Amino acid sequence: MVVLGIETSCDESAAAVVRDGTAVLSSAVFSQVALHQPYGGVVPEIASRSHVEKISGVIRDAMRGAFSTAGSAGGVFDPAWWDGIDAVAVTYGPGLASSLIVGLSAAKGLALRLNKPLIGINHIEAHIHSVFLSPDAPPPAEAFPLLALVVSGGHTCWIEMPRPGECRLIGQTLDDAAGEAFDKAAKLLGLGYPGGPAIDRVAATAGSFDAAAFPKGSTRPGNPALGALRADMCVSFSGLKTALMHYLRRRPPDNAECVAEIAAAYQEAIVAALAERSARALRACDYRAFALGGGVSLNRRLRVRLRQVADAAGVRLLLAEPRFCGDNAAMIAGLAGSGGGVRGLAALGLDVAPALETGLQMSVDFSSSA
Repeated sequence: MVVLGIETSCDESAAAVVRDGTAVLSSAVFSQVALHQPYGGVVPEIASRSHVEKISGVIRDAMRGAFSTAGSAGGVFDPAWWDGIDAVAVTYGPGLASSLIVGLSAAKGLALRLNKPLIGINHIEAHIHSVFLSPDAPPPAEAFPLLALVVSGGHTCWIEMPRPGECRLIGQTLDDAAGEAFDKAAKLLGLGYPGGPAIDRVAATAGSFDAAAFPKGSTRPGNPALGALRADMCVSFSGLKTALMHYLRRRPPDNAECVAEIAAAYQEAIVAALAERSARALRACDYRAFALGGGVSLNRRLRVRLRQVADAAGVRLLLAEPRFCGDNAAMIAGLAGSGGGVRGLAALGLDVAPALETGLQMSVDFSSSA
């Protein structure tokens, strides 16, 4: 099955062609980072306008990359290439409503024009599937049951998957996502946007991770936002930025070395929070693999800590290739080609779902692994 995937959930206009769920034939992404840098974050109106301008060209680039004998994104577009795809897949949530609607509208129109099935994909579940797009990844069926951590600018959540297609949310952030916390810190430290890569780069030059003590995202039992989730499997990063702001007021850094040490300590607080909850979940249940997806999964310190966590638990750590960590359409087409997503008439009737949830909230008994 060859699927054309389309992704416009936030600020990346992306399209890709994937065969049989894991073989990536092409992947095209137009990044809007330069458009949003002056504002220090994504501006929804700018993002949606850019999607409208770029999505057609990005789709054509993906089709050229998959089917052109020249193997290039340039050259004349051959309409016969449309015959090579079996379905059109698209992200319908979660994400920015004004961005999602551009991709969903394009996918619906294309599917109807080509008389191809439409498949609606959950963006978070697609990030989990991204780990299977690597040539050295195990076949998806051999990795279950698995635990997944999806960590990005908009999401931080732990998801249990007993089998393909079955997702159970067991923990999440109650406010800021990890990537958002990095962006806010980078702005306070004068490191620019996007904040995650900037802090990762600067923190790597620091001599220590403990120059300052920052809160590690603990949540209190009884918080209404928890729902059925356990407090010790959830995080709250909203106070972390405030703690950094107060620290900088008391002890403003006077050189690059001080900035690096503060960035490293801040990064360590986030990484420790993610690692501790991941370790707790892995001890509680018998998983075959631990999957890490999302843009923040590129953070080098996080990868080191989570590899240590996975090794201690005796499970395989599955990492996406760097090009598939951020938002991309290969993970959308891949999940669709593996049987995931909303299909049939239900797909054609989909509307955008900016706050789309993943699976069911599930309270896991961690009493034996506290």
